[in-house]
Amino acid sequence: MFITKKSVSRRTLLKGMGASVALPLLDAMIPAATALELTPAAPALNTRLGYIFVAMGADMSRFTPKSKTNLDSMSPILESLAPFKDHLNVITNTFLENAYPGSHATSNSSFLSCARAKLTESTDFYLGTTADQLAAQQIGQQTQLPSIEMGMDLLETVGQCDNGYACVYQNNLSWSSPTTPLPSEAHPRLVFERLFGAGGDVATRQKALNSKSSLLDSVMSSINSLNNQVGSQDKLRIDEYLTSVREVERRIQLAYQGVEKNNLPTLNRPMGVPKSYSDHAKLMLDLQVLAMQADITRVSSLQLVREASTRTYPEIGVADSHHPLSHHGNDQTKLKRMAKVNAYHASLFAYLVDKLANTPDGEGNLIDNTMYLYGSGMGDPNLHDHHDLPIIVAGGQKLGFKGNNHVVFNEATPLANVHLTMLRKAGVDIDKFADSTGLVSEMLV
Repeated sequence: MFITKKSVSRRTLLKGMGASVALPLLDAMIPAATALELTPAAPALNTRLGYIFVAMGADMSRFTPKSKTNLDSMSPILESLAPFKDHLNVITNTFLENAYPGSHATSNSSFLSCARAKLTESTDFYLGTTADQLAAQQIGQQTQLPSIEMGMDLLETVGQCDNGYACVYQNNLSWSSPTTPLPSEAHPRLVFERLFGAGGDVATRQKALNSKSSLLDSVMSSINSLNNQVGSQDKLRIDEYLTSVREVERRIQLAYQGVEKNNLPTLNRPMGVPKSYSDHAKLMLDLQVLAMQADITRVSSLQLVREASTRTYPEIGVADSHHPLSHHGNDQTKLKRMAKVNAYHASLFAYLVDKLANTPDGEGNLIDNTMYLYGSGMGDPNLHDHHDLPIIVAGGQKLGFKGNNHVVFNEATPLANVHLTMLRKAGVDIDKFADSTGLVSEMLV
């Protein structure tokens, strides 16, 4: 552990063999952080940014709220988000011009970059630095991990995937430079080890973790030492946080042990993950919350659904494959089923917002200084259209965002404007992003 100025450092780690567990913000850390919080850079150091990508658009007739000003009457697809409307901005009439001529590859690649992908099937791919990585380069430099990239599928495809575009555009959501895609991790255990492992290669970390019945068991002496230095309220916060860590660890271990009993095909699905898509998704979302709560990272992304996915959703009574269903041909039966899938994905975002709104962070909750963008690079998937995108921004009012707000642009507006607004609110020093034309003033208090 690191102790500074008679207080616990924000960078305190509970250390054990093969593990290092960061802590949430404690009262005992405030004195050491006071000088930092008074600096002009403080907003950038405190703000978290997250991005959730869903593929193949939505049934916008069931996505768009009826009111053009507020969210008092939620649309059918967004109904699960109604309890959290005070943290939400639903944004209507944005577009991705650089995603045309229209494909699954460009829908994915332009979502965070707002850039035009070079048409190539080879390794000379070229895109643009994505919004999350611009944030990671500035606000991510104060944390253990500048950013974390997650997915829900094991992606092994290479070469050409979609209309002459290299698979790299469809497989990778985040790019740290125009020529450097960042692969996402879909295996919860590997994400867990990346967050809490003490270093070394994957094999070394896994051997160290497997030598203990629990990661937290290996740091118990460090926990006991810390508890002797903090007050009762901090002890409670530490206990609640470590309970959450242990619960996530337990769920990962159950999934890992259940691989042999899992009869689902392994194609596009990493080994050792929960059998249920919902359980897998919630586990990945919980890992993001833990990482942000402990300030391990302040920037995250998750490809919740992969473009051209043929996943079915029997848990909600939809046996149709997602991709064929998205080409609905305006068939009302197919549209209703697609809307049901859209609502299911939105309910997972509601799960995340609920977690953020109920996770203590300093004097408030984690959502107070967090922004998440949820959406797709397509509007109407039947046409592969990149106008009228389904976009939601969730965040805390301490960041200066309106809540219970439906932003309706009179004219089609680049999605880059939303990215620019979020980056600026997070303290990222940037005047323009991709094809942005200005800030989204309607989102601001």
